[in-house]
Amino acid sequence: MQYSIEKATEILERTPRILNSFLKGLSVDWTQCNEGENTWSPYDVVGHLIHGEKTDWMIRLKMIKNNSEKKTFEPFDRFAQFEDSKDKSLDELLIAFAQLRQNNLDDLESLNISNSDFERKGIHPDLGEVSLKNLLATWVAHDLGHIAQIARVMAKQYKAEVGPWVTYLSIINK
Repeated sequence: MQYSIEKATEILERTPRILNSFLKGLSVDWTQCNEGENTWSPYDVVGHLIHGEKTDWMIRLKMIKNNSEKKTFEPFDRFAQFEDSKDKSLDELLIAFAQLRQNNLDDLESLNISNSDFERKGIHPDLGEVSLKNLLATWVAHDLGHIAQIARVMAKQYKAEVGPWVTYLSIINK
């Protein structure tokens, strides 16, 4: 599928509702579980998504879209959520994520990005030159990847309980 803002927005606007529906009200046995050492729980993932809404997508998009000389992105702290989310409930994080995402989508719409803007370039500190279209498509894939990650982490909590069906459950075996 070729990238379009309209198709991307279909996913981006649903992510907060999906996470809210999936996670709100669950016990910490589900929301604080992970896949082992140095892995993330659903709670951690929501915190990570919040950090991205604050410091990544729209900041980088505006940097690419503007005509200034500065096109090199600041490095993204993929672990900032551990400090930023401290002492916050999952419900608080879900509400914050929904609000930040809505603000960013409103901001995105107000920028009136055209297809000709898609080829504008920025510089990623690790990846080098990237286009605005690359950034926007990654935002969508990033959401979907973390939704899948949350489902996988939760499914693995029953790995020892599913018995012989484990052979058929690819989500548990990845």
